[in-house]
Amino acid sequence: MPSTQSKSLAPGTVGVKTIPTSSLSPNPHNPRVLFDRKPLDVLRESIAKVGILVPLTVYRRGATGQYVILDGQRRWMCAQKLALQEVPVNEIAEPTLVQNIVTMFQIHKLREDWELMPTALKLDVLMTELHERNDKKLAELTGLDQAVVTRCKKLLSYPRKYQDMMLDVDPEKRVKADFFIELYPVKTDRLVKRMEWFTPDKFTERMLAKYQKRAGIKAVTDFRLIKQHINNARRARKVQAISRRLKDFTYDDTLSLDHLSIEAASVSAQVRSLLGPIERVTRIVSQLNVATYYGEENLWAALEHLSQLIQSKLREADRRSKQ
Repeated sequence: MPSTQSKSLAPGTVGVKTIPTSSLSPNPHNPRVLFDRKPLDVLRESIAKVGILVPLTVYRRGATGQYVILDGQRRWMCAQKLALQEVPVNEIAEPTLVQNIVTMFQIHKLREDWELMPTALKLDVLMTELHERNDKKLAELTGLDQAVVTRCKKLLSYPRKYQDMMLDVDPEKRVKADFFIELYPVKTDRLVKRMEWFTPDKFTERMLAKYQKRAGIKAVTDFRLIKQHINNARRARKVQAISRRLKDFTYDDTLSLDHLSIEAASVSAQVRSLLGPIERVTRIVSQLNVATYYGEENLWAALEHLSQLIQSKLREADRRSKQ
């Protein structure tokens, strides 16, 4: 009997049966196109011991009669490696293009995250087919978190050659999407885009080279510090100075992020002045004897207010890091 979940995937569920492994083909609209070896090895060992316990979800392509996989491509790949002659499948009616992609998003939304670039490419197909670009509506349609939709759209803004770097089949050579997402706020900053020496493609190329060589950029989160230096310079009206320093940093691999610090624009001194009181309060609160001060309502009310204020600032910082 087909599962309740399978019935909801697309109209017209046909039912569970066993079909030849060779009669199946991968879904050309699968947002997941990268299958790393180690997780596949673990799954293959499991199937070798107990078989395929969860049937693949498939449909039959009307034009050719070929079975196409909606859910279970990794199980099918393992079945091929193990030379299994047949696999169990749950057949449903052939979906439309949009139903196909949306169904695959919804099938996998509670599983281990896909690499983001393949997801972005299929999201792009949906945006084209539906003429829809609103992040909230796309999130509701696909079941993806709205922040994931926003990140996908950032990746789609990069030229194809950079997208291909995120699609490399070799995990060791693959450039993680996080690099391009963290670079995005710097690359698209209005002040940076007006700098006379700046070109998006060359800048991206140089930042990638610096990151891969760990020359001035040790982690993708360093782009947040670059953005902070730019913002500080903007507020201090040091536009020409930050333009020169950012250009130097971009093309000179011997320079560190400190080169971007402009004294008049720096907030590091303010940060240092804040850390002292914060550390003192942390020390006092950690040593507080609850039993001794249990009845002091004013004290607990003040601590509660401080806790809420800290949480508010942390949430604001988290939102800004995702923009």
